[in-house]
Amino acid sequence: MHVNAFPHFPGPLVARPGRVSVSRFWQRVRMANRGVLSIAWCSGLLLVAGLRAAPVAEVEAMRVLAPEAFAHHVDRFNTMEDETVVNEVPNSGAWAWMREAGVPLFECADPQVEEIYWYRWWTVRKHLRRDPESGRFAFTEFITKPRFVSSALGHQLMDGRWLAQQRWHDDTVLYWLRGKPDGRRQDHLHKYSQWLQYALWQRWLVTQDTPALVALLDDLVADFRAWEEERVRPDGLFWQHDVWDAMEESISGGRKVKNVRPTISAYMYGNARALAQIARLAGRDELAREFAAKADHLRSAVQATLWNESLVFFGSVTEQLEPIAVREQIGFIPWYFSLPEPGRGYERAWTQFNDNDGFRAPWGLTTAERRHPEFRSHGVGTCEWDGAVWPFATSQTLTALGHVLRDYPQEVVTRRDYFDAFITYTRSQRWGAMPYIGEYQDENTGAWLKGPDPRSRWYNHSTYADLLISGVVGLRPRPDDVVEVDPLLPEKSWPWFCLEGVRYHGRTLTILWDLDGKRYGRGAGLRVLVDGAEVASSPTLTLVEGRLP
Repeated sequence: MHVNAFPHFPGPLVARPGRVSVSRFWQRVRMANRGVLSIAWCSGLLLVAGLRAAPVAEVEAMRVLAPEAFAHHVDRFNTMEDETVVNEVPNSGAWAWMREAGVPLFECADPQVEEIYWYRWWTVRKHLRRDPESGRFAFTEFITKPRFVSSALGHQLMDGRWLAQQRWHDDTVLYWLRGKPDGRRQDHLHKYSQWLQYALWQRWLVTQDTPALVALLDDLVADFRAWEEERVRPDGLFWQHDVWDAMEESISGGRKVKNVRPTISAYMYGNARALAQIARLAGRDELAREFAAKADHLRSAVQATLWNESLVFFGSVTEQLEPIAVREQIGFIPWYFSLPEPGRGYERAWTQFNDNDGFRAPWGLTTAERRHPEFRSHGVGTCEWDGAVWPFATSQTLTALGHVLRDYPQEVVTRRDYFDAFITYTRSQRWGAMPYIGEYQDENTGAWLKGPDPRSRWYNHSTYADLLISGVVGLRPRPDDVVEVDPLLPEKSWPWFCLEGVRYHGRTLTILWDLDGKRYGRGAGLRVLVDGAEVASSPTLTLVEGRLP
């Protein structure tokens, strides 16, 4: 027999060997139930009887936010535009899908941030399709293209890791790694540079689904080795055409130029570090040492070859390793993977972040420095990365900046710089009165440069939830049982916010900030709750840590 899940129990009361540890299983049982238990082992399943659900009033008392209080956002989004393209989930099913997927609830004192948070989740399911050949679900970049595109896969996994239900992203990964009829990876996975291994490790830090990740290890190693066969140089660095970095028509590159770019070498550094961690998780120490050594070599090579001391910036070099005299936003990407070694002066590059002649513009961060004579010189409408604002790049740079602010001693950039850029990013996601996300924008007017092209609408090519959850709110995933919250929200910015329903290490987290304690009635300050029980607090917006029970 089976014991069905109770209405207020976060998951089925069945422990499958290799999927849920007995100790973790009992933690979940104790969290949700009271009463006398009967236990039996049958056909490889641990069965529990005699359970009763926690009273509804008890569960409701632990909840801070009510899910239905946010349905009005989806109702409005559904009526904004004609639904010209329908994939797996139509607008009419958007709210049901978001609830099934387990989108964390979020509200804050800035109504536009709250709106864009919910809008971006509403757009995600527009990109969910079933591949007719493999039968697997996958998320794509354009809702109009019949073929899946891999360029933003890392972004999609970084945002998607915050969903309680991971099955659609699991399927997406399996589509790319095993989706061909013979079970091999899709050839077009390598059409674009990837940080797939790194993103999967970052997802594991949230979900801790060890069996699923370890089962992919051989596929991920083979994928890395394929990149080495295709793009590695004798010096260990990687080369790439700008177009296959998804960054065509750049100042430094070209569609046929084999430049050594900060993008792909930093990605492969992050991937190698992740593979070392996954191999350790799998108990494969020799493999872990191999990939740790690859990462160490890439770090040294990037710092020695791609750091341009005259520009005080990481930049591309030619095939002959000649420096190219332009600062491009890709020079911030090494910090996305924590590649630059702290204390060696590389942080000076971030002076360009707030420089109006560097990358700061009225509508966001430009993809090339504004002082360069070739800035915005390649025309408009053919995916130029010569200066226009790209959400793809903004996502990478803000993630990188979060690492600099928390992990690098420096006095160049501040949390206010992060937050101001995040707010500009939020404000830019509009078309008139409607929320909107497209490909790229004019830096001075905010106009979306592909216009109303259906291919560009609802573009699944950047992150937002991850920047909010791990950045502004500050939940920093880690491998141990410590919950670390380090908000990048500056003091006196918002009087309140609440993030609730985040599945983390098999538990449910609530993180709230209430300046005077009147909004949520749980006291003033920052509070972190695990399964309804407070584990950390502070009267100010600062780093707090609490242990998972």
